[in-house]
Amino acid sequence: MRLPLPTATAGLMLASLPGAAFAQSRLTLSGVFADADETMKALMIALVAASLAAVVVTALKLASGRRLNGGSAFVSALRLGGPLMGLVGAAFVLLMGFIGIANANGPVPVTVLAPGFAEAALLFLLGLIAGVVGVVCHWIIESRIDRAVLQS
Repeated sequence: MRLPLPTATAGLMLASLPGAAFAQSRLTLSGVFADADETMKALMIALVAASLAAVVVTALKLASGRRLNGGSAFVSALRLGGPLMGLVGAAFVLLMGFIGIANANGPVPVTVLAPGFAEAALLFLLGLIAGVVGVVCHWIIESRIDRAVLQS
């Protein structure tokens, strides 16, 4: 038995609605940042700002010539503290997500969980990037100090 054309069309439209809903909402890095909690946004911004500040401190140290002015402690703290801060933020996001899953009445779809997992991964990634920037900048500063000390 064939369905009348309007009924078949309506059925196809209703069947395609969930797919259209998922196709329209794509997750991007800016979307992950926009959906994050205010505290996690502040942590993300702080990690990016600290990475940029470490590059600026290193550039200023290189431009200062033979003078050995400050900034080394900041870069050393970033290389050790950046990954830890990213890990703490990621663990907090995952903890809150698992508490939400435990309090849900039924199974939670992966599409609902994915933004939280992406936020945790982004925090961890930003912490690792801050740590790598801190390590590289520390190597540059230490080699500069070694050259200045050995030349005197």
